[in-house]
Amino acid sequence: MPILKKPRYSSLSGQSTNITYQEHTISREERAAAVGKHEGFRGCTIWFTGLSGAGKTTISFALERTLNKLGIPCYGLDGDNIRHGLCKNLGFSKEDRQENIRRVAEVAKLFADSGMICLAAFISPFQEDRLDARKIHESENVKYIEVHVNTSLEVCEQRDPKQLYKKARAGQIRGFTGIDSAYEPPENAEIVLDAGKDGVQECVQKVLDYLESVGLLPEQIPEVPPVRELFVNDDLAVAELLKESQDMKFVELSKVDLQWLQVLAEGWATPLTGFMRERQYLQCMHFGQLLDLKNKVAFVGEKDDGKEDSWPLMEEINQSIPIVLPISDEIKASLDGVKRIALKYNGQIFAILSDPEIFEHRKDERVCRQFGTNDPRHPAVAQVLESGNWLLGGDVAVVQKIQFNDGLDKYRKTPNELRAIFQEKNADAVFAFQLRNPIHNGHALLMRDTREKLLAKHKNPILLLHPLGGWTKDDDVPLDVRIKQHEAVIAERVLDSEWTVLSIFPSPMMYAGPTEVQWHARSRIAAGIQHYIVGRDPAGIQKPGSPDALYETTHGAKVLSMAPGLSALHILPFRVAAYDKTSKKMTFFDPSRKEDFENISGTKMRGLARSGETPPDGFMAPTAWEVLASYYKSLQNSN
Repeated sequence: MPILKKPRYSSLSGQSTNITYQEHTISREERAAAVGKHEGFRGCTIWFTGLSGAGKTTISFALERTLNKLGIPCYGLDGDNIRHGLCKNLGFSKEDRQENIRRVAEVAKLFADSGMICLAAFISPFQEDRLDARKIHESENVKYIEVHVNTSLEVCEQRDPKQLYKKARAGQIRGFTGIDSAYEPPENAEIVLDAGKDGVQECVQKVLDYLESVGLLPEQIPEVPPVRELFVNDDLAVAELLKESQDMKFVELSKVDLQWLQVLAEGWATPLTGFMRERQYLQCMHFGQLLDLKNKVAFVGEKDDGKEDSWPLMEEINQSIPIVLPISDEIKASLDGVKRIALKYNGQIFAILSDPEIFEHRKDERVCRQFGTNDPRHPAVAQVLESGNWLLGGDVAVVQKIQFNDGLDKYRKTPNELRAIFQEKNADAVFAFQLRNPIHNGHALLMRDTREKLLAKHKNPILLLHPLGGWTKDDDVPLDVRIKQHEAVIAERVLDSEWTVLSIFPSPMMYAGPTEVQWHARSRIAAGIQHYIVGRDPAGIQKPGSPDALYETTHGAKVLSMAPGLSALHILPFRVAAYDKTSKKMTFFDPSRKEDFENISGTKMRGLARSGETPPDGFMAPTAWEVLASYYKSLQNSN
């Protein structure tokens, strides 16, 4: 029997007016899939109280989604929703409000008694009523947690999402809490949230921290999504594919294409099955997400071909950058009618692409959306503009692990290999730092400080030091030099090898600012990380022909804090470190004594290295500086 969806607005009988039905953000199917993932009873009621517009429902629904992802069954009760049914015969007199809270408390108790976490979001302005709600639970030994969403009246009135304060001030609503009816703040709430100051995710995290402290969250790393590798693991199947490939048309990959194939093959772009088809490409370019895993783009009113990937997609996947394979007009013509295509690099077959789809590569539109500019002086923009006029999409079966035989393959760990390393180290939290530059002591300070903060909640947080290993622009420090420099930092114990895992991230660099930083964060989820350090001006670049940054330097962190599809990831803000001339070391910048600090920029650092000078003591591990200085000296000698 189909489940009928409740209309957003319904005709109401009784005395309940000026209420709006609040849609849940997860489905019944999603809730059902979560039941039974963890042992132990954790039924309780979390009661959110506060003024209208304080953020009670927003926070409780965000918490509901997070708990569901952790596999914890939960359900949100909202004040307006309840008045569409159970309490639609009640008004807003003191007596009716008392009865409203009594009924809700009884229902919430039943949810909690069933083993669910019930999230009740109600203004519940009177202390006596909230105490009665607590007694209803505690009389039957059901845990009750009160959360005061302590947002000021001024902030609530500024928000006024339903225009209720405006109506109350105009005398159109009588007995409105905060205007002509009192709100009695809780005296002993278990949790107090300042939703006028803190963001939704910060408030959710505070509630989660409390639940963990009282044993209501499972004591384990949250389940991470499975990884979709595209390797063919059966030797006989590989041999058969290689034999069949001798008669196939082929596409010769560039080195950057091969790097993207490695990204796909190892599962960093889970759940993609190959280079993007037009449907995924359009979703990526216009929404920054994968909304589904269907194959075909259908016009309005047109049926699609019914082909859809069986991979479970519980929610939209953040996919801010396209992973595509450009081809020329000549290659497109040669592939007409072909069903399978061999993908080669330097004449060697690495993968078979099947069920191909070729669509137009609208390069100017792509670079404007992806980079915010079509200036060919931007090196990655130039790369796109010089590529083929067509894009080849399709499923890929990768017949061998992609290696570069450059002495660094031991650091090229797949997501599954990294998960195994973290498990072997008994990690109960993993945090990642992505970089494409040498590490100075300011970077190391940030990583050590992050670990100290995580130790307040975890026993063994592990750092994934994850330098980008794909294509970078010509004036960036080469990968082999960076890895040697990172090794020196670890050898000098600036970062401890016991809790640091050095590995290479295979993705090419794009210098696409806030668009690209979402990819950097999203892809690391595949390796099992839960915490991601976002830097200042991440994936940034200088504006061509100008000394200014192309992207506003704080936007990367701001975008990442709001990006869809990253709710399983805790974003850690970047703290600015500078050289403290008084203590002669890198410390976090203190604006109250800014004259004591010196900012040693990348340009200045390169200048010191080229001239053979040494930086101030405490700026970088000495042997790590020697690696960098030797590299820049070699450039001078070659010139």
